[in-house]
Amino acid sequence: MPLVNKIRAHSSALDHPAGPARSSSWPAARTALTAFFAVDGFLFASWVVRIPDVRAQVGASHSALGLALLAISAGAVATMALVGRLCLRYGSRRVTVGSLALLSLAVMLPAHTASVSVLAGVLLLFGAGYGAANVAMNSAAVELVSELRRPVMPSFHAGYSLGGLLGAAAGGLLSGALSAAWALALGGVLGLLVTAVAGAVLLRAPQAAVRPGEAEGSVPGATPGAHPARHARLLVVLLGLTALFTAYGEGALADWATLHLTDDVKVGAGAAATGYAAFAFAMTAGRLGGTWLAVRLGQTRVVLAGGLTACLGMLVAAFAPTLAVALAGFVLVGLGLANVFPLAIARAGAIGGPQGVATASTLGYAGMLVGPPVIGFLADATSLPVALTTVAAAAALAGVLALATRPRRTA
Repeated sequence: MPLVNKIRAHSSALDHPAGPARSSSWPAARTALTAFFAVDGFLFASWVVRIPDVRAQVGASHSALGLALLAISAGAVATMALVGRLCLRYGSRRVTVGSLALLSLAVMLPAHTASVSVLAGVLLLFGAGYGAANVAMNSAAVELVSELRRPVMPSFHAGYSLGGLLGAAAGGLLSGALSAAWALALGGVLGLLVTAVAGAVLLRAPQAAVRPGEAEGSVPGATPGAHPARHARLLVVLLGLTALFTAYGEGALADWATLHLTDDVKVGAGAAATGYAAFAFAMTAGRLGGTWLAVRLGQTRVVLAGGLTACLGMLVAAFAPTLAVALAGFVLVGLGLANVFPLAIARAGAIGGPQGVATASTLGYAGMLVGPPVIGFLADATSLPVALTTVAAAAALAGVLALATRPRRTA
């Protein structure tokens, strides 16, 4: 009888791998982590829509502003490898809470700068918090994805895009009512409140340890543990390059969409804020359907089609004669890029764990590192619309790389 009872218990464990505690903790942890993604997007968008105000405040040219914005990506990339190791040592959830607290404090500072050099220093700190938060959040998300074994990473990034949409919308509505200093201060306070509440939930929720490669089954049709070490490293690098080309486009629109609409399409500051809002709305909508698309079509088709769609949309937006046409182009870019980055980072984490996320994220945010100065100098040398065509080229390359990183299929 003891043997029979052991067999029955083992059979029950196979049917319900984690028991009631694990299943009940999943929704709470998922909701809390989605809230972190949302506040991350909200804080970044709150800064983005105030870039014209801060540029006027410090008297920066296109190229000088590009160099100052470079500090965000420099701070992010410099901290990402370190954060991957911190996640392994202290847990990705604890690092997530600390990183979002730092980001919430740093977002308040740019509006209090008086020169380009001081602005660059402040943005370096802002970038460090932003980069740390993204590695930690994505590592925690990979762990949660592995429990469900479905490609739900786009749903977390939908929270980021929704936060970006709300941040851009709030920034546009408050542009005439509040100064940049007050608007960013309120955003930072909101970030600290969400971090405290969601952090308490996330840290209390139980979690299972996930080894690198264990979540590979979350990618439809992939074979878990099928990659030798060298092949795994190569895949992580290629997925990082996919993220790089995607982040180049996301960063370009975050930094230059508002200025493109004010300087080239000749609209006011309030209307210009709708450019990034349209992009963020499209990203949100695309990511809400990202899991369904990945399951039905496969990630390779989703990434390839997305890259080509974003390429077309950016060409439309760059040379748009009116606000309506530009917004239509931004929507296409948002829909196209929506699921490329999350699917690339999710698979890198499934293959390499937190260090895989850190490596792919470091390469990915290198796109934001090179984007601001490249577009700034090209805009000064030619024009901003011509400079933005590099986003179209990067999106197309991200789509094509999907063919080189196709998951191995089971027999």
